[in-house]
Amino acid sequence: MEFGRVKNFINGKWEDSKSKEISEIRNPAFDEVIGEVPMSTEDEVNRAVRAAKDAFPEWSATPQVTRARYLLRLCSLLEENFNELSIVQTKEHGKTIDESRGETRRGIECCEVAAGIPSLMMGEYLRDIARGIDEYTVNEPLGVFATIAPFNFPFMVPLWFIPFAIATGNTFVTKPAPGDPVSQIKLHELIDEAGIPPGVVNLVNGNVDAANMLIEHQDVTGVTFVGSVPIAKAIYKQCGELGKRVIANGGAKNYLIVMPDSDIEKVIPSMMNSFYGNSGQRCLAGAVALVVGDDAFYKKFSDAFIEAASKIKVGNGLNTNIQMGPLQSKDKKDRVAKYIEIGVMEGAKLVLDGRNIKLEEDLPHTCFLNPTVFEDVLPDMTIAKEEIFGPVACIMRAKTLSQAINIINGLSVANASCIYTSSGKSAREFEKNIDAGNVGINVGVAAPMAFFPFGGRKDSFLGTLHADGKDVIRFFTDPKVIIKRWL
Repeated sequence: MEFGRVKNFINGKWEDSKSKEISEIRNPAFDEVIGEVPMSTEDEVNRAVRAAKDAFPEWSATPQVTRARYLLRLCSLLEENFNELSIVQTKEHGKTIDESRGETRRGIECCEVAAGIPSLMMGEYLRDIARGIDEYTVNEPLGVFATIAPFNFPFMVPLWFIPFAIATGNTFVTKPAPGDPVSQIKLHELIDEAGIPPGVVNLVNGNVDAANMLIEHQDVTGVTFVGSVPIAKAIYKQCGELGKRVIANGGAKNYLIVMPDSDIEKVIPSMMNSFYGNSGQRCLAGAVALVVGDDAFYKKFSDAFIEAASKIKVGNGLNTNIQMGPLQSKDKKDRVAKYIEIGVMEGAKLVLDGRNIKLEEDLPHTCFLNPTVFEDVLPDMTIAKEEIFGPVACIMRAKTLSQAINIINGLSVANASCIYTSSGKSAREFEKNIDAGNVGINVGVAAPMAFFPFGGRKDSFLGTLHADGKDVIRFFTDPKVIIKRWL
């Protein structure tokens, strides 16, 4: 096993878990075991939280500029280990090496933004709110926070939260996804090397039991989560009942509108990345291409889309000529395959069946699917409404832009939506009227930079303040209002 049995990181020390419940970490491209992950015990979770709680007073009193220097040191270490971090992601998740490099870069950017905390954390001041009285705010950290990480971006997503939490003076506990935890192990090794004091950042491996222990722990002030709608709703409710702060990002069903004035030659490559990048396992992935226009334009688009999808090279993501890797695990592949069967049963036209596996090299088919395309998809079909989270594209039609917008706004999720057009009028109408948290105009993946919040509406996001940007600074702090008069 390349990575052996991964350890917990508690109070600045790497520890073997005493748990007897062990899960395999598999390389999905080769369907082989590359490591083992223990499901941490209640005592181990409690000790991680206790370490974070004990570290909080000293860390919160550390000057912001000093905390920022730790993050700058971490940024340097992340750059030095850029390739190794990216390769690990591909080995345990399956995504292509280029996709892993992009994930590593986005994670580093979060650290870079958080290093600006002396400016980001500033409060407000107003002299003479009444005669001789001044008023100001001080943004203060709150204590111990925890994140429950998803499998699809095992390196990047925890970095939406960790740097900002510790930069603002809080302490932290990370629970990686059990299927691909090594990316977080490597990150926390570098956090340790950066010299961040013991207890400030901790890591415990585990499954839903460990997640619930963290959520329910009386010393955990707030929780962040990225995952499916049902689990996001459950965590949001759970945190609400316990009086905890929460960021709960749920699932998505992202529609991409194609207007008849768009340049298909430019649209198709963008859409291939949107629909099939990361094997469709991302919350900003394109799910439905909603085509506005006459029969001739529709045929021109659909023919080009199907041809491009059929030529995508599928295989081991570490090979640089590969454009799409496997699903992260067999159960995830099986789930997507079931949705393909549902689409067929509901009457959609399966024009490209990804269950017919075609790989660029001799690999086990266990976790692989090829790009799939459905035509004649209707808004009330399951595959048009539910998140498939795999390399499956649905092509639908709308008579007008207004009708297309109404179809999208009728969904229960509203993570992202995009439009391809050369018309400023259409772009403006779409931007104004679409109900989505992340909006793309002539881009296929509406992914915000780290200095902007990661949007989401309806069932795609539960909470008040989002990940990243100024929102996450507010999430990890609370303003203390001071009204002062000298007698």
